[in-house]
Amino acid sequence: MRSAIRGLLVCLTAASSLRAQQAPARGRDAQARPIQDNSFLLEEAYNQERGVVQHISTLVFDRSIRSWAYALTDEWPLNGQRHQLSVTIPLESAATGPDAALGNVALNYRLQLVGSGSTRLAVTPRLTVMFPTAARALGGGTLSYQAALAASVVSTPRLVLHSNASATIAPGVDDGVGGTASLTEFTVGQSAIWLVHQRVNLMLEAVATNSESFTGSGSRERSTGITLSPGVRWSSDFANGLQIVPGLALPIGFSANEGQRGVLLYLSFEHPMPFLTRN
Repeated sequence: MRSAIRGLLVCLTAASSLRAQQAPARGRDAQARPIQDNSFLLEEAYNQERGVVQHISTLVFDRSIRSWAYALTDEWPLNGQRHQLSVTIPLESAATGPDAALGNVALNYRLQLVGSGSTRLAVTPRLTVMFPTAARALGGGTLSYQAALAASVVSTPRLVLHSNASATIAPGVDDGVGGTASLTEFTVGQSAIWLVHQRVNLMLEAVATNSESFTGSGSRERSTGITLSPGVRWSSDFANGLQIVPGLALPIGFSANEGQRGVLLYLSFEHPMPFLTRN
């Protein structure tokens, strides 16, 4: 775990060093691009622009139970901004066994249904398939599906609001008494992003998840966990089109997440891929 944190901190330091060493930008690159599609716990309703890809690393360490979770997400446009594919590969700590284990790998498709990063309103529905690549102790064992919707609104020139809702179904889950059944999960989220500066944003994200699980007797129970996460993100923009966005947040849990006291480290690399724009 310590080596994972050290590695991400090294990347954060390198990002700052690269910003200091960058060559002077010209024309369109002389001004910093706004920071978009770089929320930590929520989705922003902006697909990747044509020919631009994004690599996102998120590391969350929960100090209350000494657990951690890392996720790498790659986002790729499909011949333009309207369609986007992405894959999320998680690594998680387990209560027993090795220090790190593979979680459920997710394949995501998003449609830019309304607007874009340059409009006041943007809306993107998403469909996700989560493959049972994780150990059962980490929630693996069955294929699951998720439908989600993200909406982003530029409320004022310095305030952007993001709203999320999703539903997940996991069919054929072992009920613990010799049978199988489907389990469902519902999540809603809201965030407010304050553009203190074009390159510095203050963030407040809130997520509530209502999850269903089996008890030892095979019956079902539901619980709701709430996470409130204040954070900050900043960007470094380069003349070649590369944008690096590091970030830091302190998630706090309530209700079923009571006692959660987390530290979240975020790092994104967004850059052009010329071959994606060739016909």
